[in-house]
Amino acid sequence: MTVDHQTLALLLFGVFVAITLGITTWVSRNRHGSAEEFYAGGRLFTPMENGFAIAGDYMSAASFLGISGLIALFGYDGLLYSVGFLVAWLVVLFLVAELVRNCGRFTLADVVAARMRERPVRIATGTSSVTVSVLYLVAQMVGAGTLVALLLGGRSEAAQAWTVIGVGALMVIYVSLGGMRATTWIQIVKSVLLLGGTVALTVLVLLRFHGDFDRLLLTAAERSGHGDAFLAPGLKYGGDWTARFDFISLGLALVLGTAGLPHILSRFFTVPTARAARRSVVWAIGLIGGFYLMTIVLGFGAAAILGSEAVRGSNAAGNTAVPLLALDLGGGADSTGGTVLFALVAAIAFATILAVVAGITLSSSASVAHDLYASLRRRGAEPRSEVAVARVAAVGIGVVAIALGLLARDLNVAFLVGLAFAVAASANLPVLLYSLFWRDFTTRGAVWAVYGGLIPAVVLVLLSPVVSGSPDSLFPGVDFEYFPLQNPGLVSIPLGFVAGWLGTVTSAEVPDEAKHAETEVRSLTGAGAV
Repeated sequence: MTVDHQTLALLLFGVFVAITLGITTWVSRNRHGSAEEFYAGGRLFTPMENGFAIAGDYMSAASFLGISGLIALFGYDGLLYSVGFLVAWLVVLFLVAELVRNCGRFTLADVVAARMRERPVRIATGTSSVTVSVLYLVAQMVGAGTLVALLLGGRSEAAQAWTVIGVGALMVIYVSLGGMRATTWIQIVKSVLLLGGTVALTVLVLLRFHGDFDRLLLTAAERSGHGDAFLAPGLKYGGDWTARFDFISLGLALVLGTAGLPHILSRFFTVPTARAARRSVVWAIGLIGGFYLMTIVLGFGAAAILGSEAVRGSNAAGNTAVPLLALDLGGGADSTGGTVLFALVAAIAFATILAVVAGITLSSSASVAHDLYASLRRRGAEPRSEVAVARVAAVGIGVVAIALGLLARDLNVAFLVGLAFAVAASANLPVLLYSLFWRDFTTRGAVWAVYGGLIPAVVLVLLSPVVSGSPDSLFPGVDFEYFPLQNPGLVSIPLGFVAGWLGTVTSAEVPDEAKHAETEVRSLTGAGAV
């Protein structure tokens, strides 16, 4: 990229950082420091505000960069991510949103521990929540490094590393100083910017083809190098049984994983009532649905205008398809329009990454402080403020995410998010649904459900082609690949549900009928909700 691209993109990104730091500073001066303020923003947000914030949390670097790149490279098969991410919200709307808002206070563990022995349940769910959050954070860090590589023409790996470190430092500042209120407003600003930029690019792509979507698809197929196969299933997930099972596994993870994401569940505690939580999800579905429809246009547009080989040549995983598309739509590398449009897209992508990592870091630090610290603290020890522990935890989580982000920088960000969704669906969703809907569910069942999904999911990823055994692996020089699928959801999600059932039926614990009745009434009516 030219100096003009670099300067303008960095200038716009600097403006966004300055605005968000201003919001964080303002919020930090106007809060009283309570746990409710830090974790839930005082529960003062309207459904529309929270809907925009949920959309901001969900429309991550995986959505903006990764999905469009996968569609540009693999055509029809890349659509699975767009469809899966969107359909997942029906599960959230009908099964989770209102009940979680009524039963919980700050975290997933609050919902599960309402009628269980708190200590083992909080340790298990806190551990799984932090694991999912770190996996999700890695994808955002990879997106940040990819953008800088494109901005600097791929010349400086050191610049990529410093960018990842800088994003990590900013997210810790946002969370430590501003808590949920600042994070929510950052998400809202980011949502408006991202939707505005996506609409502009979509309109420009359609104008390039005079509104003829059929012509767009045919041109994309022609320039992809795969012909009609580009528009048919099977280019990425066809062929042998392994690829087909990978397709099913990924679909399960995407559709079921959203309802188990800690940073999404925590959003339902920022509104005053369950009705407001449901209306927030309706707002979010509208915003997210429009966005994912536009990513389809951008993905096929990148294939048609740039060609799949040009996209792959810039970044093998396809993460740079949208910025390169913006450069071409604006008039090319040497034009003022190309420079401005590329800089805007790069700045919006940076803003997307910063906002999402802030939300994820907040939810994971809340799990550490509210669930793990409170449960593991020795009896009789002087309790420290949960908020203070959460701030320290944010730093530790940021360090881990930075390290893993540097390690996984060559993987597609949408693919990395798919792994986080698989772990969330395996470890968090079974225990959440059993707690809400199964009268006889016990503490042992809850703990077994979490670990029975979490451990297999993580182990299967470590033994999969993602980590070793192929040229595209994290460690291409070694081979300890024993599990053939890239996404573990097909195996680990059923294991989570089976483990929860098995733990319950083998438990000698007698469920407390009174507690279950209280939880059921509270979840359905909101009576007694915080």
